[in-house]
Amino acid sequence: MRGFYTIVLLLLSNSFMTLAWYGHLRFKDMKWFENLGLMAIVLLSWGIALFEYFFQVPANRLGYKEYGGPFTLVELKVIQEAINISVFAVFVLLVFKTETLRWNHLVGFAFLILAVYFIFRK
Repeated sequence: MRGFYTIVLLLLSNSFMTLAWYGHLRFKDMKWFENLGLMAIVLLSWGIALFEYFFQVPANRLGYKEYGGPFTLVELKVIQEAINISVFAVFVLLVFKTETLRWNHLVGFAFLILAVYFIFRK
């Protein structure tokens, strides 16, 4: 169960991270945000990213072998990166409708999945 909870928390964490890092690029389309300066955008994004840590830190604690979890540190990082790129791909398709995923992006994603496979191979 710790592995499942770790992955769910990493999904939540990466959702907030992606929103903080890239969501502000769509703020110009929202009336309330259109006139904010860069410092206000940085602070707003930082506030969103704070929630990333509320999920990331517990995910790493739950998932790490030395705290009773099922994953090594390397495995945790590779899982996080695979989740990160997956969340980002969904975010791009849903929020930035002008972006498209091309064949080379899909090949790159496939290589990331292969990385997960090889990291977990004993």
